[in-house]
Amino acid sequence: MAENYLTYKLADTVRRTATVPDDLFGKYGVKRGLRNEDGSGVLVGLTKVGDVIGYEADKEGVKQPIPGKLLYRGYDIEDLVNATMKEGRMGYEEVAYLLLSGQLPDAVELQQFHELIIQNMPLPHDAIMSIMSLRGHDIMNVLARSVLELYTYDPAPDDLSQENAMAQSVALVAQFPTIIAYAFNSLRNAKHGLPMHVRLPVPELSIAENFLYMTRKDFSALDAKTLDLLLVLMAEHGGGNNSTFSVRVTSSTRTDIYSAIAAGIGSLRGPLHGGANLKVSGMHRYLREEVSNWKDPDEVDFHLERILARQGFDKSGLIYGIGHAVYTISDPRTGLLRGLARQLAAEKGREDEFDFMELVEQRAGIAFGRVKKTDAPMPANVDFYSGLVYDLVGLPEEIFTPLFAMARIAGWVAHRNEELNFSGQRIIRPAFRSVVGETKKYIPLNKRV
Repeated sequence: MAENYLTYKLADTVRRTATVPDDLFGKYGVKRGLRNEDGSGVLVGLTKVGDVIGYEADKEGVKQPIPGKLLYRGYDIEDLVNATMKEGRMGYEEVAYLLLSGQLPDAVELQQFHELIIQNMPLPHDAIMSIMSLRGHDIMNVLARSVLELYTYDPAPDDLSQENAMAQSVALVAQFPTIIAYAFNSLRNAKHGLPMHVRLPVPELSIAENFLYMTRKDFSALDAKTLDLLLVLMAEHGGGNNSTFSVRVTSSTRTDIYSAIAAGIGSLRGPLHGGANLKVSGMHRYLREEVSNWKDPDEVDFHLERILARQGFDKSGLIYGIGHAVYTISDPRTGLLRGLARQLAAEKGREDEFDFMELVEQRAGIAFGRVKKTDAPMPANVDFYSGLVYDLVGLPEEIFTPLFAMARIAGWVAHRNEELNFSGQRIIRPAFRSVVGETKKYIPLNKRV
């Protein structure tokens, strides 16, 4: 975009005259970011889809930190993951069915749902050609545009009946992997000159397996198992996360599903939300280069403290992947992912790299406490290992955040359907207070200086 003097002048005017001073938020009791003073979220809705638990109240009503819990429709994520691992099967389709319906499927229902997913995975020919023709450096942008374009292929895009909303929801869960895989192939062609290919989904494969097949064809059973676990762990995270809330806010206007999901994609793309995994990946790469002895905790501490002191990595003062807005002692997703990441690192001959990351995880909380003078626990969140896992599976950074969207679409559509089905539907409209001051007198154009 060409530079223009007027744009600089407009921006400077905003900085000088139109920026709201920080102290006014406290003066008027505004809960900035919809956060209470203790950092918890302001209660703005009710849901049966998912729950994120980081503390519980004792007999006196005082909040006590506990190991984190993540519930999908009331089921503990650890129970869901451990069951599918024990039975040696993929879990994402079962979780998607659970989130959409509120109930676990039996064997027949799960098979029927898999067949419905496979039926919906292929895209219209014109949509494929559109994806392949799009040029850009971010797949999330292509994903958003492609989702909006699906409106034109839907025979009843504005039908908000429960039956049609569910049909649209299942279709989007199925089509996200295909859109992202084809967008990745197009990006790879544009950036590296590699040939573009369009592989149709295979009926016998799961969503995770089909995605790997459509992006690179060859993959190991552990690659697919690990990607499936990531999809399960990221499928839902309560109604209060930014992208899900964006979907609910947009859906409350009774707009079409494609517009609502595009809003969620735009939210997830931000570096403070889904894009955080890229920051984690960059920080880990920085530490691997800066730390000469990957087994020396003192050297790791030194570099972590430099990061906290805004002297290392991106000088933000943040150790990315450490800490969470809700979880206090532990993120349940991290422990589940860590175990499979260890197996995958062993299969790929990269145990030293995994051991180093585990040491960074262990020392990060200690470094934080020492620098910030606090004994509050700082658990690693799911982003801490997700970048390494994607890399071990053979997926590049350009696809990290799109994979988050591919998982979260199940939660998004479940929350949208719940928003549409409230008996007393109301558009979500929070209040903002104007702090301009007295009403200004209009000055005619010929008298302005």
